[in-house]
Amino acid sequence: MSSQSSNTRYWLGAFLVFLAAFCFATKGILIKLAYQYPIDSIALLTLRMLFALPFYVALAVRLTRQGPPMELTARQWATLFLLGITGYYAASLFNFLGLVYITASLERILLFTYPTFVLLFNAIGFGRRVTRLQVLALVLTYAGILLAFVGNIGATVQKDISLGTFWVILSGLVYAVYLVGSDRVIARVGSQRFTCYAMMAATVPTVVHCAVQNGLQLGHYPLPVYGLGLGMGVFVTVIPTLMIAEGIKRVGSGNASIIGSVGPVFTIILSTVVLHETISWEQISGTMLVLTGVFLIGWRGNKPARSTTE
Repeated sequence: MSSQSSNTRYWLGAFLVFLAAFCFATKGILIKLAYQYPIDSIALLTLRMLFALPFYVALAVRLTRQGPPMELTARQWATLFLLGITGYYAASLFNFLGLVYITASLERILLFTYPTFVLLFNAIGFGRRVTRLQVLALVLTYAGILLAFVGNIGATVQKDISLGTFWVILSGLVYAVYLVGSDRVIARVGSQRFTCYAMMAATVPTVVHCAVQNGLQLGHYPLPVYGLGLGMGVFVTVIPTLMIAEGIKRVGSGNASIIGSVGPVFTIILSTVVLHETISWEQISGTMLVLTGVFLIGWRGNKPARSTTE
């Protein structure tokens, strides 16, 4: 491969990751817009999953026809499905619950705890050494989160900042479990196939949960809710997961995690313009500290940003 074509490949990959980060950054905005209507978290999550499902089924069928069959044992299939439920049902539900109580901009900052959880899980579970630079990254990340949290305590738009923070950080923790656990499965089946089957697996408990909680009554909401649900399913889920998978092939997961850390900046801008949220200097300073910490973690070659539906 020539140097010019290699550079083109890299910059195309970087652009895809950048666009994916922007799409992911709009998730909290769309959720907050949907919460202006009478809809609860599980119903909104169910709409998102159902709108995304046909695209993943179609892609899975296409990949099956084009490539060799997936030769997985029953245990490996069970692991794949369990990981999908963990990452795309549990983590997503906790995230949706958190956005009931806190602003979209604070949610995006708090959610970026997940790269630090990945780092810690790899150190504890797999014995990977944590360097001094990574310790500095952890200190910066959590100092930034604390600063942003303190700066939002008096915000009138927050319904319950402590409860919302709990749900979002729990979402990041659960999502980190999914990322660490999915490494070997993705290496075996490929990122696109893994994402398709994981999303399909996560749709089942989502629909069951919605059926138990509110009888799966999804046909009585105002029309804008369905537009927002479709936007979350397609433009915040399907499209960015495919873009980031292709981007990682070209730039690597470490570079992708660094590029993707621009997401909170997008969310802050969008939440100010679209939702008219007030951004404090503490939140801006905390965001910069968090992004610096995530940058350092990504730069050291860890893998916090892979195929994701944030």
